[in-house]
Amino acid sequence: MPDMNIPIFNTFVNQGAFNKVSEVLSSTYLSEGKLVKQFEEQLSQQLGIIHPVSVNSGTSALHLALVLAGIKEGDEIILPAQTFIASGLTILQQKAIPVFADIDYDTGNISTAAILSKITSRTKAIMPVHWGGYPCDMDEMGAIAKQYNLEVIEDAAHALGATYKQRAIGSISDYTCFSFQAIKHLTTGDGGAVACKTEIDEEQAHIKRWFGIDRKNAATSILGERQYNVSEVGFKYHLNDFAAALGLANLEGFNERLKKRLELVAIYNRELAKVPGIKLFKYKADRQSAYWLYGFHVEKRDDFIRALKEKGITASVIHQRIDRNKVFGGIRKDLPGQELFDASQIHIPIHDGMNQEKIEHVIKVIRNGWG
Repeated sequence: MPDMNIPIFNTFVNQGAFNKVSEVLSSTYLSEGKLVKQFEEQLSQQLGIIHPVSVNSGTSALHLALVLAGIKEGDEIILPAQTFIASGLTILQQKAIPVFADIDYDTGNISTAAILSKITSRTKAIMPVHWGGYPCDMDEMGAIAKQYNLEVIEDAAHALGATYKQRAIGSISDYTCFSFQAIKHLTTGDGGAVACKTEIDEEQAHIKRWFGIDRKNAATSILGERQYNVSEVGFKYHLNDFAAALGLANLEGFNERLKKRLELVAIYNRELAKVPGIKLFKYKADRQSAYWLYGFHVEKRDDFIRALKEKGITASVIHQRIDRNKVFGGIRKDLPGQELFDASQIHIPIHDGMNQEKIEHVIKVIRNGWG
């Protein structure tokens, strides 16, 4: 096979999206309407997500979840540093305190033992991040939350379609936050959703995502304006029909696309396990990763990246620990698992643009060695 360009990500757009989006454009009704509601219904019906409330980004979903959870100034939220900066910034938006716990070297996910070591009287919530789409230890986390009366706010930006002990991610915790950004499994252009365990939170999420106005009970007067009296701060976080149309189209065949991805992952797992200098992540059989990322540990990482780049293949760490940012106070010295993970983690392409031929090409290049 000749060398080819294989990026780390791609953006999947279902062919049916062109008609759905065109219909919205023709209607000239671009803001939040019936398609947003349909999109939320399909997220629930097709993927088992409970009470999903769609918003305009995964970051908005995280912030809205923190608001719904009652997080206030001075509260502590435990999360991993192995995530995108948005996870920590939304905590700062609430004037709360991000507390970074260590991760499991073999998965990149937050360690439950490390969570226990970080709990104080000010701790109000745990924010597990399903790194790469692989579910965290949710039963253990739920037990900790129950023992210490904490909320669990899952950052599932990578994990749409993942399952934990036959339960859909998005059906387990108090709040689960998804991202529908351009390069995610499912895109609305940009967007997200927060899954709420209770109908009360779902109702409040709908109100707070649109300025705190309860549109269901805010009739329009003869003067042409809704009648309302907002009592709490709300936000302009709602999704619009233009984005929802794209999301609805991309939901068609989502499970089949995910199945194909898992078949390609199986090839990676089988062939790369035999390559010296590579240590695959250790995933348990009681959960299924959504594999937004395919990662592992590699020796001589810079040489590995260069060797793949020479053949047109992109390899990337994707994200490094966010506590290195000044806004969070700088790198913590008590995260040994994070340090080990940082030193050798790498990811190679796994997305809708991949097929068996491309997967085998990547494997062949890796087998040829690096440095």
